[in-house]
Formats: sequence, structure tokens, C-alpha cells
Amino acid sequence: MMNDDRGDYGRFCAEAPDMPIFMCDWYLDAVCGEGAWDAVLVRKGGSVVGVFPYFLKKKFLWRYVAMPPLCRMMGPYLLPEYRRTLRKEMSLLQELLDGLPKGLAAFEQDFNYTATNWLPFYWRGYSQTTRYSYTLPLTDLKTLRANLAPDYRNNKLPKAAARVRVRTGDDLELFFRIHNRSFQRQGLDAPVPLELLRRLDKVLAERNARAIFCAADQKTGVVHSVAYLAWDRHTAYYLLAGDDPDLRSSGAGILLAWEAIRYARETLNLKTFDFVGSMLKPIERVRRQFGAEPRPYFRVHKEWSLVWKLGKMLLR
Repeated sequence: MMNDDRGDYGRFCAEAPDMPIFMCDWYLDAVCGEGAWDAVLVRKGGSVVGVFPYFLKKKFLWRYVAMPPLCRMMGPYLLPEYRRTLRKEMSLLQELLDGLPKGLAAFEQDFNYTATNWLPFYWRGYSQTTRYSYTLPLTDLKTLRANLAPDYRNNKLPKAAARVRVRTGDDLELFFRIHNRSFQRQGLDAPVPLELLRRLDKVLAERNARAIFCAADQKTGVVHSVAYLAWDRHTAYYLLAGDDPDLRSSGAGILLAWEAIRYARETLNLKTFDFVGSMLKPIERVRRQFGAEPRPYFRVHKEWSLVWKLGKMLLR
């Protein structure tokens, strides 16, 4: 984008009524690095009415669009009034598609919830996979508690609360250590580099848009579980969470999720709690125990390069 377009994109993000935090310019700056992302803008009457941000990467000779780390959703976004009329929506989506970079090897994005029409992508040879996150309407606390699975409400949560105490704080280094212990045990690298997490945490903290939760043993002070919550004007996102593998049986991770839900409802007064994935069966089951419901979104993809496509098949 030119400087004027970048400024227009930032203003649009600040004013759009239901744009998710992951598509905001400052969030993309933090997770992509300056200049690694761009966006297509469409205007009507001189005003921006739709945007299509993308993260452009390069591998050897290939340029491709992928999802940035810690960015749960992207895709095209139109103002609500332009989604209500199919004729307007179709026209704007095709304009946004026309603005994507040429000569790509591949494209893959997880679309935001408002992007429910992918037909113009289908016409141009893209494919789509429906995926699911789990979201929880933040009604009153009594209803939220009643909607918990009985085993959580009557057993797991009281048991964990008797053993650990939950607090919020700013200790990102502690969060990082506990979060990565499961990966270290498996001999894997941290899924999110500390420097990237520091960069994102800085901008979220400046905007008062995050909380770090920690569950520590009431007797020893040893940390059992950690969680990282981020939010925008309408939704709290359970962005990251992790346990000490040796202490997982305490149920502290379940208690942390419940306390994050309470925080989103009672402190932040938000409308929705989003667990942002996962499709893995054991994790999906835990989300359901909190009364959360599946919410579909599109993963849209296309490969132009035959070599790229063959390489992807071999990796699978």
C-alpha cells in the first residue's frame, strides 16, 4: 500500500463495527513485521467500504500468501451495509480479488466470520474447507455456570480452585516458559518465538487489550497453567494457553479458561468469548464442556505452481 492507503486502512479498522482484532493494521504490524503485509482497498464515493489484507511471504523463487503467526482470521471484510445486498457484495468481492498480487505460487487464508460468501473465489479456481472455532455468548454469569458440563461445574472446577489460585499480571517471560513446556518435552521448538510475542504483547498492553492469567499452587507457588487473553470491542479471544505437563491433572487449565470467561463477562463486559480453534478432537471436547458452540469459518486456498503443489503433497 502507498502511505495514503495505509493511513486509510488504519482509519477504516478503527471505525469498522465488527472487524476482528487480527485484521487491524497495528496487530498485523506486530505479528508480520513492518512491510510484510499489505491490503487491497475498495472505495465508494471516496470512502473505503471493504478491505482484503494479506501476508505475503517468499520461499526461494516463490511468493505466496499465508496466515501470519498468532493471526486467527483474515480474508475480505466489507462494511455490514454492503453485505446485506448480494449484488453489491459480489461486485466488491470481485474488486478485492482483482487487487491481489499477480504471479503467486499459492494462497491460503482463514477467513473471518463475516466472510460467508466465497463464490467469487470458486469461480476463479480457489478451493474451500469449512473449519470450526468455538464461541460462547457471554450472557449472565448464572447462565454461563448453568451451561457448564456437570462434571466441570461440580467436580473439576471446585477441585482446581481448592488447589491453585488464579491471578492476572504482566509476566510474559513466565507465561512463555510454562506455555512451552509441553513442546520442550516433545523436543519441539516453541511454536511462537519470544521476540514476536514480546512485540505483540507490547502493542496489546498499550491498548489495554490483553490479560495474562496464571494459576499457581496455593501452598508452593509453583505455576500449573497459564493463559493469554486478547480482545477487541466485542469479543475476547483465548489466544494462547498452556500447562506444566507434570501438573496437568490438577485441572488448573480448566479453571483458567473459566476465569478468563468470567473476566471477559464481568470486567470487560464483552458479548462473545472465542476459543479460536482447535479442530483436534480432545480440545474440541473441552470447548463443548464450557457450553461453547461451533462456529464455521472458511479456509480458502489455491496453488498455481505445480512444483509447489507437488511439494505440499509430499510434505503431507
